[in-house]
Amino acid sequence: MKRARDTVVENSSGNVFADLGLANPEERLAKAKLMLLIKKTIERKDLTQAGAAKLLGIAQSDVSNIMRGRGRTYSMEKLFTLFRKLGGGITIEAKVGRKTERIPVFA
Repeated sequence: MKRARDTVVENSSGNVFADLGLANPEERLAKAKLMLLIKKTIERKDLTQAGAAKLLGIAQSDVSNIMRGRGRTYSMEKLFTLFRKLGGGITIEAKVGRKTERIPVFA
C-alpha cells in the first residue's frame, strides 16, 4: 500500500517569478505578458513565423523564441518596438501616491 505524501500548498502572489524568488519579478512578468500579446497579435493577423520575422525585421528563430515565451534576452524597449510594428500601442502608467500619469509611448 502506498503512503500518502504530505502536500504543502502556498497561495500565489500573482507573479510566478516572485513566487520562485527570481530577480526583477515585475519586469519578468511584464515581458512575459508583452510576449504573449505579440504572439496573439501574430496569430490574429494569421502570419507565419517567417512572415512575422520579415515584418518585424528580425530572424524567424527570434519570432519562434518570442512565440514560445523564451525572449528573456529581449529588452522591454525591443519588445515595445516589435509590438508597435504589429500595430499595437503602448501606454505606461506611472503612480506616485495618489497621482497617476498615463504616458503614451507608442500610440
